[in-house]
Amino acid sequence: MSEERTSRPEWVDDHNMFATSYVKGNDRVQPTKERRWVKRKELSIEEYVAGVLNNNRTILAQAITLIESNAAKHTEKAQRILHELLPYVGRSVRIGITGVPGAGKSTFIEAFGQFLCDKGHRVAVLAIDPSSSLTGGSILGDKTRMEYLARHPRAFIRPSPSGGTLGGVHRKTRETMLLCEAAGYDIILVETVGVGQSEVAVRGMVDFFLLLALTGAGDELQGMKKGMMELVDAIVINKADGDNKQKAELAKEEYNQILHYLRHATKGWETKAYTCSSLHGEGIEQIWEVIERFVQTTKQSGVFEERRKEQMKDWLHAMIKDYLHIRFFHHPAVQQQLPNIEQDVMEGKQPVTMAAQQLIRLYEQT
Repeated sequence: MSEERTSRPEWVDDHNMFATSYVKGNDRVQPTKERRWVKRKELSIEEYVAGVLNNNRTILAQAITLIESNAAKHTEKAQRILHELLPYVGRSVRIGITGVPGAGKSTFIEAFGQFLCDKGHRVAVLAIDPSSSLTGGSILGDKTRMEYLARHPRAFIRPSPSGGTLGGVHRKTRETMLLCEAAGYDIILVETVGVGQSEVAVRGMVDFFLLLALTGAGDELQGMKKGMMELVDAIVINKADGDNKQKAELAKEEYNQILHYLRHATKGWETKAYTCSSLHGEGIEQIWEVIERFVQTTKQSGVFEERRKEQMKDWLHAMIKDYLHIRFFHHPAVQQQLPNIEQDVMEGKQPVTMAAQQLIRLYEQT
């Protein structure tokens, strides 16, 4: 390296040896190129449809994001995509999974999903994350809670924030399920956050509904609502291993005694309790055999198809109600008068029924 271009550090005198030299001019600030963001090409409806049908996971994820968007232009495009995919949906078994806090829903779903994938099925998990009340973002992050299943080539996990709507089960979840079916996933697992009314909504969109419970059946039964037990097609006592195994068997017997006297959720099907250990994979195969028997029984009786039709009708009615609700509360005349009428109702100056009728007349007349 030439002497003109190199130099020793200025703090080293001429009599001292120093092993390092630097190239002159390299200490100058080099101009940086401005980074230009390239906008991702917007796919056409045909490209979305082809991508979903070919199980292009990237395009499937983008299509789901389109469905989850509240922008009017995205909603219209998403509906056109769904319309094109309708001939390819409805060929899966839809399974809802709920449970009390600590029952191990994610551990069970991971073990169950891996079992199904290893049997040759393709499994989509729609894990409804409760949304933060402050930021609106997801809290649980199911891809981190199901890390092994998330890496399986035959599995697809889509955690999505509930947005505070009835425990997370709403139009977007239903339409995401249809996209996954069109992509070829023959088992759809819908995990609920387990917060009251969300179970009722899940019951209205799945074929088979499963409740995960814990050992200690005496205390568990005290806190279990009768209505909840009448919604499910099976109860599974999880964590039936080690010292808990005997307790789980006792809990199963107690549940079966109670279930014998309750109205069953599905016509022609008797709800029963079972045990499993998600940690060790014990009992997982038996639960799948129960679900297969349920599907065969209800398809032979016609209950399976009839339930699907009723669910679509209920979905239609729910969509109409949601639309009218939004239109009503965004009506200018209603927005102007609502605070005053609310105040009158809270102060006891006007009956609630009369106040509601007044607002409805404002909506209908303007």
